[in-house]
Amino acid sequence: MSSHLDVGAAYCRKRRRGGERVFKFRSFGENGCPVEFDGSFRDNVKALLEYGHLESNLCNGMLSWSFQLEVHRHPPLHILLFVVEEPIEASISLYCKHCQYVGWGCHMICNKKYHFLLPSKDAVAACFSCGESNLDDPNPEKGKFNLVELQGHIMHGVFHSNGFGHLLCVNGVEMGSDLAGYQIMDFWDRLCTGLQARKVSLNDTSTKRGMELRLLHGVAYGEPWFGRWGYKFGRGCYGVNEPIYQKAIEAIQGMPLCLLNHHLSISYNDISVIFSRYQALADHSMVTLGDLFDFMLELRSRLPKENSFDSCNPAILVETSCRWSPKRVEAATRVIVEALKRAEFRWVSRQEVRDAARAYIGDTGLLDFVLKSLGNHIVGNYLVRRCLNPVTKVLEYCLEDISTVFPNPETLLLSNSKVIPSCKITKAQLMKDISFLFKHILKEQKPTLSTGIFSAIPMAARIILDTKFLVKEYSEELSMKVKSSLNGKFKLFCAVILRNDEEIDEGLKKPMLPCECVTLQETATIKDLKLEVEKNFRQVYWRLRSFAVETIVNLNAKGSDLVLGSVEMGQKIVVVGSNDDQTGMIMNEVMMCEWGLNSRIVECPCGAKEDDGERLILCDICEVWQHTRCVRIPNNEEIPHVFLCKQCEEKIMFLPSLP
Repeated sequence: MSSHLDVGAAYCRKRRRGGERVFKFRSFGENGCPVEFDGSFRDNVKALLEYGHLESNLCNGMLSWSFQLEVHRHPPLHILLFVVEEPIEASISLYCKHCQYVGWGCHMICNKKYHFLLPSKDAVAACFSCGESNLDDPNPEKGKFNLVELQGHIMHGVFHSNGFGHLLCVNGVEMGSDLAGYQIMDFWDRLCTGLQARKVSLNDTSTKRGMELRLLHGVAYGEPWFGRWGYKFGRGCYGVNEPIYQKAIEAIQGMPLCLLNHHLSISYNDISVIFSRYQALADHSMVTLGDLFDFMLELRSRLPKENSFDSCNPAILVETSCRWSPKRVEAATRVIVEALKRAEFRWVSRQEVRDAARAYIGDTGLLDFVLKSLGNHIVGNYLVRRCLNPVTKVLEYCLEDISTVFPNPETLLLSNSKVIPSCKITKAQLMKDISFLFKHILKEQKPTLSTGIFSAIPMAARIILDTKFLVKEYSEELSMKVKSSLNGKFKLFCAVILRNDEEIDEGLKKPMLPCECVTLQETATIKDLKLEVEKNFRQVYWRLRSFAVETIVNLNAKGSDLVLGSVEMGQKIVVVGSNDDQTGMIMNEVMMCEWGLNSRIVECPCGAKEDDGERLILCDICEVWQHTRCVRIPNNEEIPHVFLCKQCEEKIMFLPSLP
């Protein structure tokens, strides 16, 4: 066991001796563990932190709390969850680049962020060292430890105080964690659901053995790995939108295996072997590339880590009610296989096979039964493949010698009533095959795949790889309905329009902020409602610290009238207010939204109109930004000191020459 883990274990033991409560990792974040989550996001975070252990010296003066989580008892494994409250005054950057890249740059800057961290072993060791340090130590550097700024955490997620968040990193077993990636994601998903987060984004750059999972799982399942937890297309880079992304998924999934095999087997003999190997293991016909990757990934999830997998696929199962005896079925099977042998491993139509077999078997019903049952199963040392020709739409059959498919194939003989092949494959061999197909079909295509129907593969793969920003909507744009509660209280969801925003003044139709949950007593008046709305929006948004409600849209009521008597169930509540004091004026000047002072004008040939986080270059004449990739500047090359976009170059070429 590493010294880092020893230090972390010692830290947890010390904390437990102090009487700190230990929570179950597998249930933490569920309702009631440790608290009933029944309020707005902000209220839920506050309720959760009441159960945490207040820390010191961990985040450069910012408030932080820790929770001990028990992963399992035997063998004992405990981890620490840290929650750090980052006020806007302590932020290194006023603006959030993650909001900007995912398309939330128009959101107002919030007063606070909350970081949720499962630290790495190195970070736990650093926490322990920091906790042991003397507060009066003359060395000032010891007081500047900041857990948030460390890299390589098991998990790091951050929420703005309005409930919008970003999952910044997940590092599973391959990165030295004691937790698998899916365990970390289950934990994060429970937290987001329990806290009632609004929307959460992530930048999907996850890989396994050098394979980008968004491409691998996109081909197999039609969605990225994070799709298991409901994360979907959020925003594409290089001008990719959702319809383009979906078409790319469909195009690459639907590539016919028979055509790929025909074209690729010339360059890679292993391609045909791999296709046949997994067709032999499958109990159904695999027609497309999506079918193959789907089967291989599902098989991987069922295989033991080191052991082999035995697949028993009955080629012909003669039921007791079958009108042909096992002996007759066996004879017909041998005749059909011999007919296919004479075809010398080429594809032949069903009718051609049937006609050849009729010279020996007169019962056409028996032949039809055997032909139907034999498809994609093993007889003797051969795999009988059946496939619908994509051009002629006719069923075709072909034999493949499985001695080239499995390293040590067992001799397979016909028994009385059924043919049972036993094919073995290890998890290591499976991963090797997946990596081979990923590399030679999806990433490094031969020139044979650059023409015709196959030219769609590199294009579709590029589009899928350019779709990195995923989003999950945890609570819908809160339905703005009055919701009853216990203890004589009710909840109301309100949206705000700022009167002193010119773009909003014209019509006062569209609220510029997400709605907020307001909790009121059943006896609350309209005046109480206005005060509560002011308090909530002041707490959430930096610019609205002096926000004042003026009117409620489409509501004719006096300040002393009861809210429940004035507001109908399901009615949308929109308030109009202002923020006219000096603080608001200053904030107007430095910008109020997450995209900050970004005055970049993006007009790229790919269609992008906003900064998507990819490398950009500025035209020195028109001062318009474009992607370096789109203007053919490789990522490994430095940006040139002088750059002219194509339009400016053309204009210069047509300028009249000076005398």
